[in-house]
Amino acid sequence: MIPRRILMTLVLASSACTGAIDEPEGTRPEVEDPGESDPTERLPPFEPAAPVLPRLTQAQYRAALVDLLGAPLPRAELPADTNPYLFFNIGAASTTLSERGAELYEDSAALVAQAVFRDAARRGALVGCDPASEACLEGFVARFGRHAFRRPLEPAEQARWVGVARTLAEGDPWRGLERAVAGMLQSPFFLYRVELGEPDPEDPTRRRYTGYEMASRLAFLFTNAPPDEALLDAAAAGELDDAAGVEAHARRLAEDPRAREAIQAFFAQYFDLGRLERVERDPARYPVWTDTMAASMRREVELLVDDIVFRRDADLRELFDTRQTFVNDELAALYGVDAPGASPIAYVPVELPADGPRAGVLTLGAFLAMNAHQTETSPTLRGKYVRERVLCQTVPAPPDDIDLNLEDPESAEARTLRERLEQHRRDPACASCHAFIDPPGMLFEQFDSVGRFRTEEPGGPVDASGELDGTPLAGAKDLALVLRDDPRVPACVVRQLFRHASGRLERTSEARALRALEEEFAAGGYRFRELMVALATSEAFRTARMPGEEGEE
Repeated sequence: MIPRRILMTLVLASSACTGAIDEPEGTRPEVEDPGESDPTERLPPFEPAAPVLPRLTQAQYRAALVDLLGAPLPRAELPADTNPYLFFNIGAASTTLSERGAELYEDSAALVAQAVFRDAARRGALVGCDPASEACLEGFVARFGRHAFRRPLEPAEQARWVGVARTLAEGDPWRGLERAVAGMLQSPFFLYRVELGEPDPEDPTRRRYTGYEMASRLAFLFTNAPPDEALLDAAAAGELDDAAGVEAHARRLAEDPRAREAIQAFFAQYFDLGRLERVERDPARYPVWTDTMAASMRREVELLVDDIVFRRDADLRELFDTRQTFVNDELAALYGVDAPGASPIAYVPVELPADGPRAGVLTLGAFLAMNAHQTETSPTLRGKYVRERVLCQTVPAPPDDIDLNLEDPESAEARTLRERLEQHRRDPACASCHAFIDPPGMLFEQFDSVGRFRTEEPGGPVDASGELDGTPLAGAKDLALVLRDDPRVPACVVRQLFRHASGRLERTSEARALRALEEEFAAGGYRFRELMVALATSEAFRTARMPGEEGEE
């Protein structure tokens, strides 16, 4: 019997990817802040960027296993996802698989293959015939490989995996097939999205993604899962070789039930909702805070996104100024609103008061609590969030030798946070950055560290005045009205979706494509799923740079 570790080495060696793939390009965005760049006619001609090689994220990997083997399946430890520039797809394309990570994939593959093939009923349903038959064995390997690698197996690959099943059977065809499946689940062609493209017949200076590669790109964008049978069949029929065919299948996938979960995953990363899991508050200081409050805050944002994107298919800009939201009983208490029918698990729609302080997602508990300290607010964190997440602007990190601590707010000489920040900004090393992020952050001072409305703070009355790029504002609700019509906001949504879908930052040569997507987003009424379809059919999503080209610096 060949030990599993030796088998893995043979499999990886024999299945190694071919073709040149650039490293993830750049450590910062190359395109200027959205809404502030040149008019379209002054932008450089569009040139696609080089492809990247993203590994499946944990969610994509587990969805692929269920797609291949059915549920339930044992869950093994996997290499951790990372999210540079917000998104797991970027981390998946920019991190190197460690030896420990390879071992985790090996263990997972063996575990799930064993769970299926040691169960006579499950393996029979999966394979559908007796693998002692040559026709059965070859047919299963071809079918399984097509779904596992998201393309048909090459003849040499087919022969290799049939040979693995035969060689490692040790007299039991089922055992041989189990080991072949475990090996295929460790192949780079399963673990990585190998999308290199082929010469574009319409433009010999670039490559276009093949039909099977487009099937994979569409599936992971819209469902965060591998392509289904219909997509693979469409690729085989050549339906994904042009924009019209891509659009037809993109619209089908946008209505797939799995799209809800995939889009929620995008917004969770865009808004950084994972940070809510680390938010803790002292109930003695904040009596309204409970052990379930952070989870309730996250669920509220999810329901709001679902309402705008799916239930009403509405203008996404409503996220930033709407007074409609969904609350359970503890959120209703936090906001001070009546919510008949709400309970710890039942969320009900409510309309926040027209004369109240809240409007839009940035005045909800999730944003306010994530961007605050345990005992007091943080205009700096809140302003930085607005600049980076909502406007796609770059905020530099503070110098290493800067003291970030402010005085104790509960000291005998307590001053308001505004006064303490003004003192902090007198340091020339701090002044320029804080002048950029603190004024919009001060607009949220009416809300304490858990997002509760207040009029007093340690040191005196709350002053929530501030400004955004020279426009004076009286508070967060004023900011919501400004953001609703700020062209930088939908432009930032376009950019964030592009990064998520591409697994990398945008390049200067793609600025024209991004501008076109912004225009299509506006023409489509700022509906998010329409933006996804526009992205899927764009040249930026369907083409790649030729290998070996340096591209712009």
